[in-house]
Amino acid sequence: MTGDPQQPVIDFLSRPESHGVPGPVERLETHTAHVFLAGDRACKLKKAVHFPYMDFSTVEKRRHFCEAELALNRRTAPDLYLEVQAVRRLPGGALVLGGEAGEALDWLVVMRRFDQSALLDAMAERGDLTAPMMDGLADAIAGFHAAAETAPGRGGAKAFRGYVEGNAAELERAIGTVFDAGLVEPVNEGCRAALKRVARVLDDRRDGGYVRRCHGDLHLRNICLIDGRPTLFDCIEFNDDFALIDTLYDLSFLLMDLDYRGLRGHANRVLNRYLSRCGYDGLAALPLMLACRAAIRAHVTARLVDSLEGEKREKAAAEARSYLDLALSFLDPSPARLVAVGGLSGTGKSTLARGLAPLIGAAPGAMILRSDVVRKRLFGVAETDPLPQEAYRPEVSRRVFAEIARLAGAVLAQGHAVIADAVYGEDWQRDGIANVAAKAGFAFDGLWLEAPQRVLEERVDQRRGDASDATSAVVRAQAARIVPPEGWRRIDTGGGKDASLAAARDALGLPEIN
Repeated sequence: MTGDPQQPVIDFLSRPESHGVPGPVERLETHTAHVFLAGDRACKLKKAVHFPYMDFSTVEKRRHFCEAELALNRRTAPDLYLEVQAVRRLPGGALVLGGEAGEALDWLVVMRRFDQSALLDAMAERGDLTAPMMDGLADAIAGFHAAAETAPGRGGAKAFRGYVEGNAAELERAIGTVFDAGLVEPVNEGCRAALKRVARVLDDRRDGGYVRRCHGDLHLRNICLIDGRPTLFDCIEFNDDFALIDTLYDLSFLLMDLDYRGLRGHANRVLNRYLSRCGYDGLAALPLMLACRAAIRAHVTARLVDSLEGEKREKAAAEARSYLDLALSFLDPSPARLVAVGGLSGTGKSTLARGLAPLIGAAPGAMILRSDVVRKRLFGVAETDPLPQEAYRPEVSRRVFAEIARLAGAVLAQGHAVIADAVYGEDWQRDGIANVAAKAGFAFDGLWLEAPQRVLEERVDQRRGDASDATSAVVRAQAARIVPPEGWRRIDTGGGKDASLAAARDALGLPEIN
């Protein structure tokens, strides 16, 4: 007989008849919960644990946090989180699930069961994450953050000082067992220096309402596909210090997780999509946020090492060190620069921009400013909604290119790279984007994409669900009047996207990405 006071409840929930199902009950265990998978339901029992950051030590506290978990997760996964139920002891001594009669021995969060292969971390392992999926995920997070309640008085530089110093203490505790002092010290000092540089940015975001009740634990293991939609679940309900945070810091956990898995291209796509909806303020603080997230994973993983043996111990130690290496890389980003990608419609500008972005500047790569998308936003329509011909009048185009220049300058000023994606068929457009880089003091490169006209016409006529409204007639009109710019490097895109990306990468002196 075990001394665990929850053991009778665990035994009860392990039996199929307790759930009214014929088949076996599958049990999963974490350091804070037991999860019982029975039929089409998952029942989560919080362990009676008490850590400095989490207190589930009494039945009443577990009930409180079960109800909080249900309410908070219904913000993003209402179809997944069903109810809170009690395990009760009837007067005769029998245990039952639910109802009102009898003493409540413990409380459960009851969820709709889903296939574990639908977790995004499992999909990442299989290589099944797609670009449209990342767009949907970014949209879901942006919508969630926009609706989340604000947390006045929380966040800002003070909160990050706590993150930085808390991480430093935990990392130093593992020196000599998992980490070398020669790596821990640069990470800790790098975070302190970064915090000093961006303290005002963090305070401005706090004052601007960007500190909200977020998810708090937003990584791939806590996102799944439900009915084809990326769905956030298992948010932090037990500690407001972890949940009442800057929205960009919330997102940074996902970005770091993707980057750690070698999926910087996906991270770049998520960030670009998210910021295009939420604005580019706060980018200057992103390297610090990413480094803090990686440092947390480093010391949390390091704590597991002492409880493991043999190959598992070595694997955990290596994983902890790789997170620390990643934190250091975030603190030493590649310099910002501005790259303009021009050419006739159909030359593959947007495809090339997507391929180049993860390779340029601070993680997870350059911000892409696409004229087609900027134009649609100025008119308040969805990216794929067609615009009338009046939306392409010269005065409207001047507004579009002025907005691209404004955004590019704002992003560069925060130390992040920019790719400006437009036809750039006029000298004033080309001079305007080059001047943005010159005024900001950053390097500028212009790439001019070319392919046979018949190829361009075929490409634009085959487009579906794209932000561009160009047609083959537009291509013919462009070809009749546009002359390639002097000084821009010409890239042949007639041979396919891989060859085009390799040529552009070589022209810009960029490395390959894993």
